[in-house]
Amino acid sequence: MHEPPVTKTFSLTTNTSSIECRPPYDEGRLPLVLLYSVVLAVGLPANLLTVYLTWLQVCRKNVLGVYLWSLSLCDLTYLGTLPLWTHYVSGGHSWPWSSAACKLTGYIFFNNMYISIFLLCCISCDRYVAVVYSVESRGLRRQRVATLIALFIVLLVAVGHIPVFTMREGDAAEGDRRCFEPSQSSATVTGFNYARFMVGFLVPLLVLVVTNHGILANVQRSTGLRREQKAHVCWLAVTVVVLFLVCFAPYHLILLVRAVMFHFPQMEDCLFERTMYTPYTVSLGLSTINSAVNPILYVLSSDNIRKELSRGLMQVWDRAHLRPRSHSSHNKIQHTKNSSDLNVVTETERHQGGKPPGT
Repeated sequence: MHEPPVTKTFSLTTNTSSIECRPPYDEGRLPLVLLYSVVLAVGLPANLLTVYLTWLQVCRKNVLGVYLWSLSLCDLTYLGTLPLWTHYVSGGHSWPWSSAACKLTGYIFFNNMYISIFLLCCISCDRYVAVVYSVESRGLRRQRVATLIALFIVLLVAVGHIPVFTMREGDAAEGDRRCFEPSQSSATVTGFNYARFMVGFLVPLLVLVVTNHGILANVQRSTGLRREQKAHVCWLAVTVVVLFLVCFAPYHLILLVRAVMFHFPQMEDCLFERTMYTPYTVSLGLSTINSAVNPILYVLSSDNIRKELSRGLMQVWDRAHLRPRSHSSHNKIQHTKNSSDLNVVTETERHQGGKPPGT
């Protein structure tokens, strides 16, 4: 998750060079541990719930449900590594396990970040097609196509990050036991950082801006939606882009700065370690927020999934508190049937008011 440190010693004219080049590991350690803990506490139950709810949508042939289920499963996998990172940071950035465990954990981190980013693009593109080309897309938006796209993204990112297992930054069992901390850049790492900034951040950002702007413009022109419905779509479109920038812009901008600094070797030694390491760790913490917010933003903002959740909660409530105590089994069955009929009528009345497209 972190990219790897080297304690560098330069000139014998000073006895503090090696100390000056040591990143300030203690700065921001407590806030980072608290942030990881909060993200885990919120994200784990939220993603467990949404994995189930979105799977119900997948079983009902919902195209968007494929992307949402894949996103929730991806976030859930990453959240499983947060206890390791929390222990690592709280222990003074000393990795207590093997190098293989460090590389595997870093591999999961990088995969999660970019699979999530590309799936977010898929979700926005699918919503854009469904809203702007609602008639033309009826034969194109198929669940099989969405499944193949999701699998392709997972395989592409997974294969692209296989070199993580060969990086010396993951050799945590050696030296200072650092696991993927930022170290002195090389031409290979610099090229990799440029690629991650362009392909993994800038292009997806453009896709999100264009598609959400198109959704917003189309909905604003619609005469069949109420003002509240338009406001909901506007809120969702703006929040998607803002959340993406908050979670991923700082980390990728720092990667870009590191890549540019590589071309200026005459710059002051240890400049990154002294000035950029703390912002770098903060940016890593911000990137984890995405895993906790995705279920709330994407899943719970979907009309179908909200209704699924409400229906499930109502069933639990009925079984726990509204079960008749003195009726025969025949009356219980009749009561359940009447309750179901009432729910159908209620849902029909709600649909008569219309709903925003793309939700």
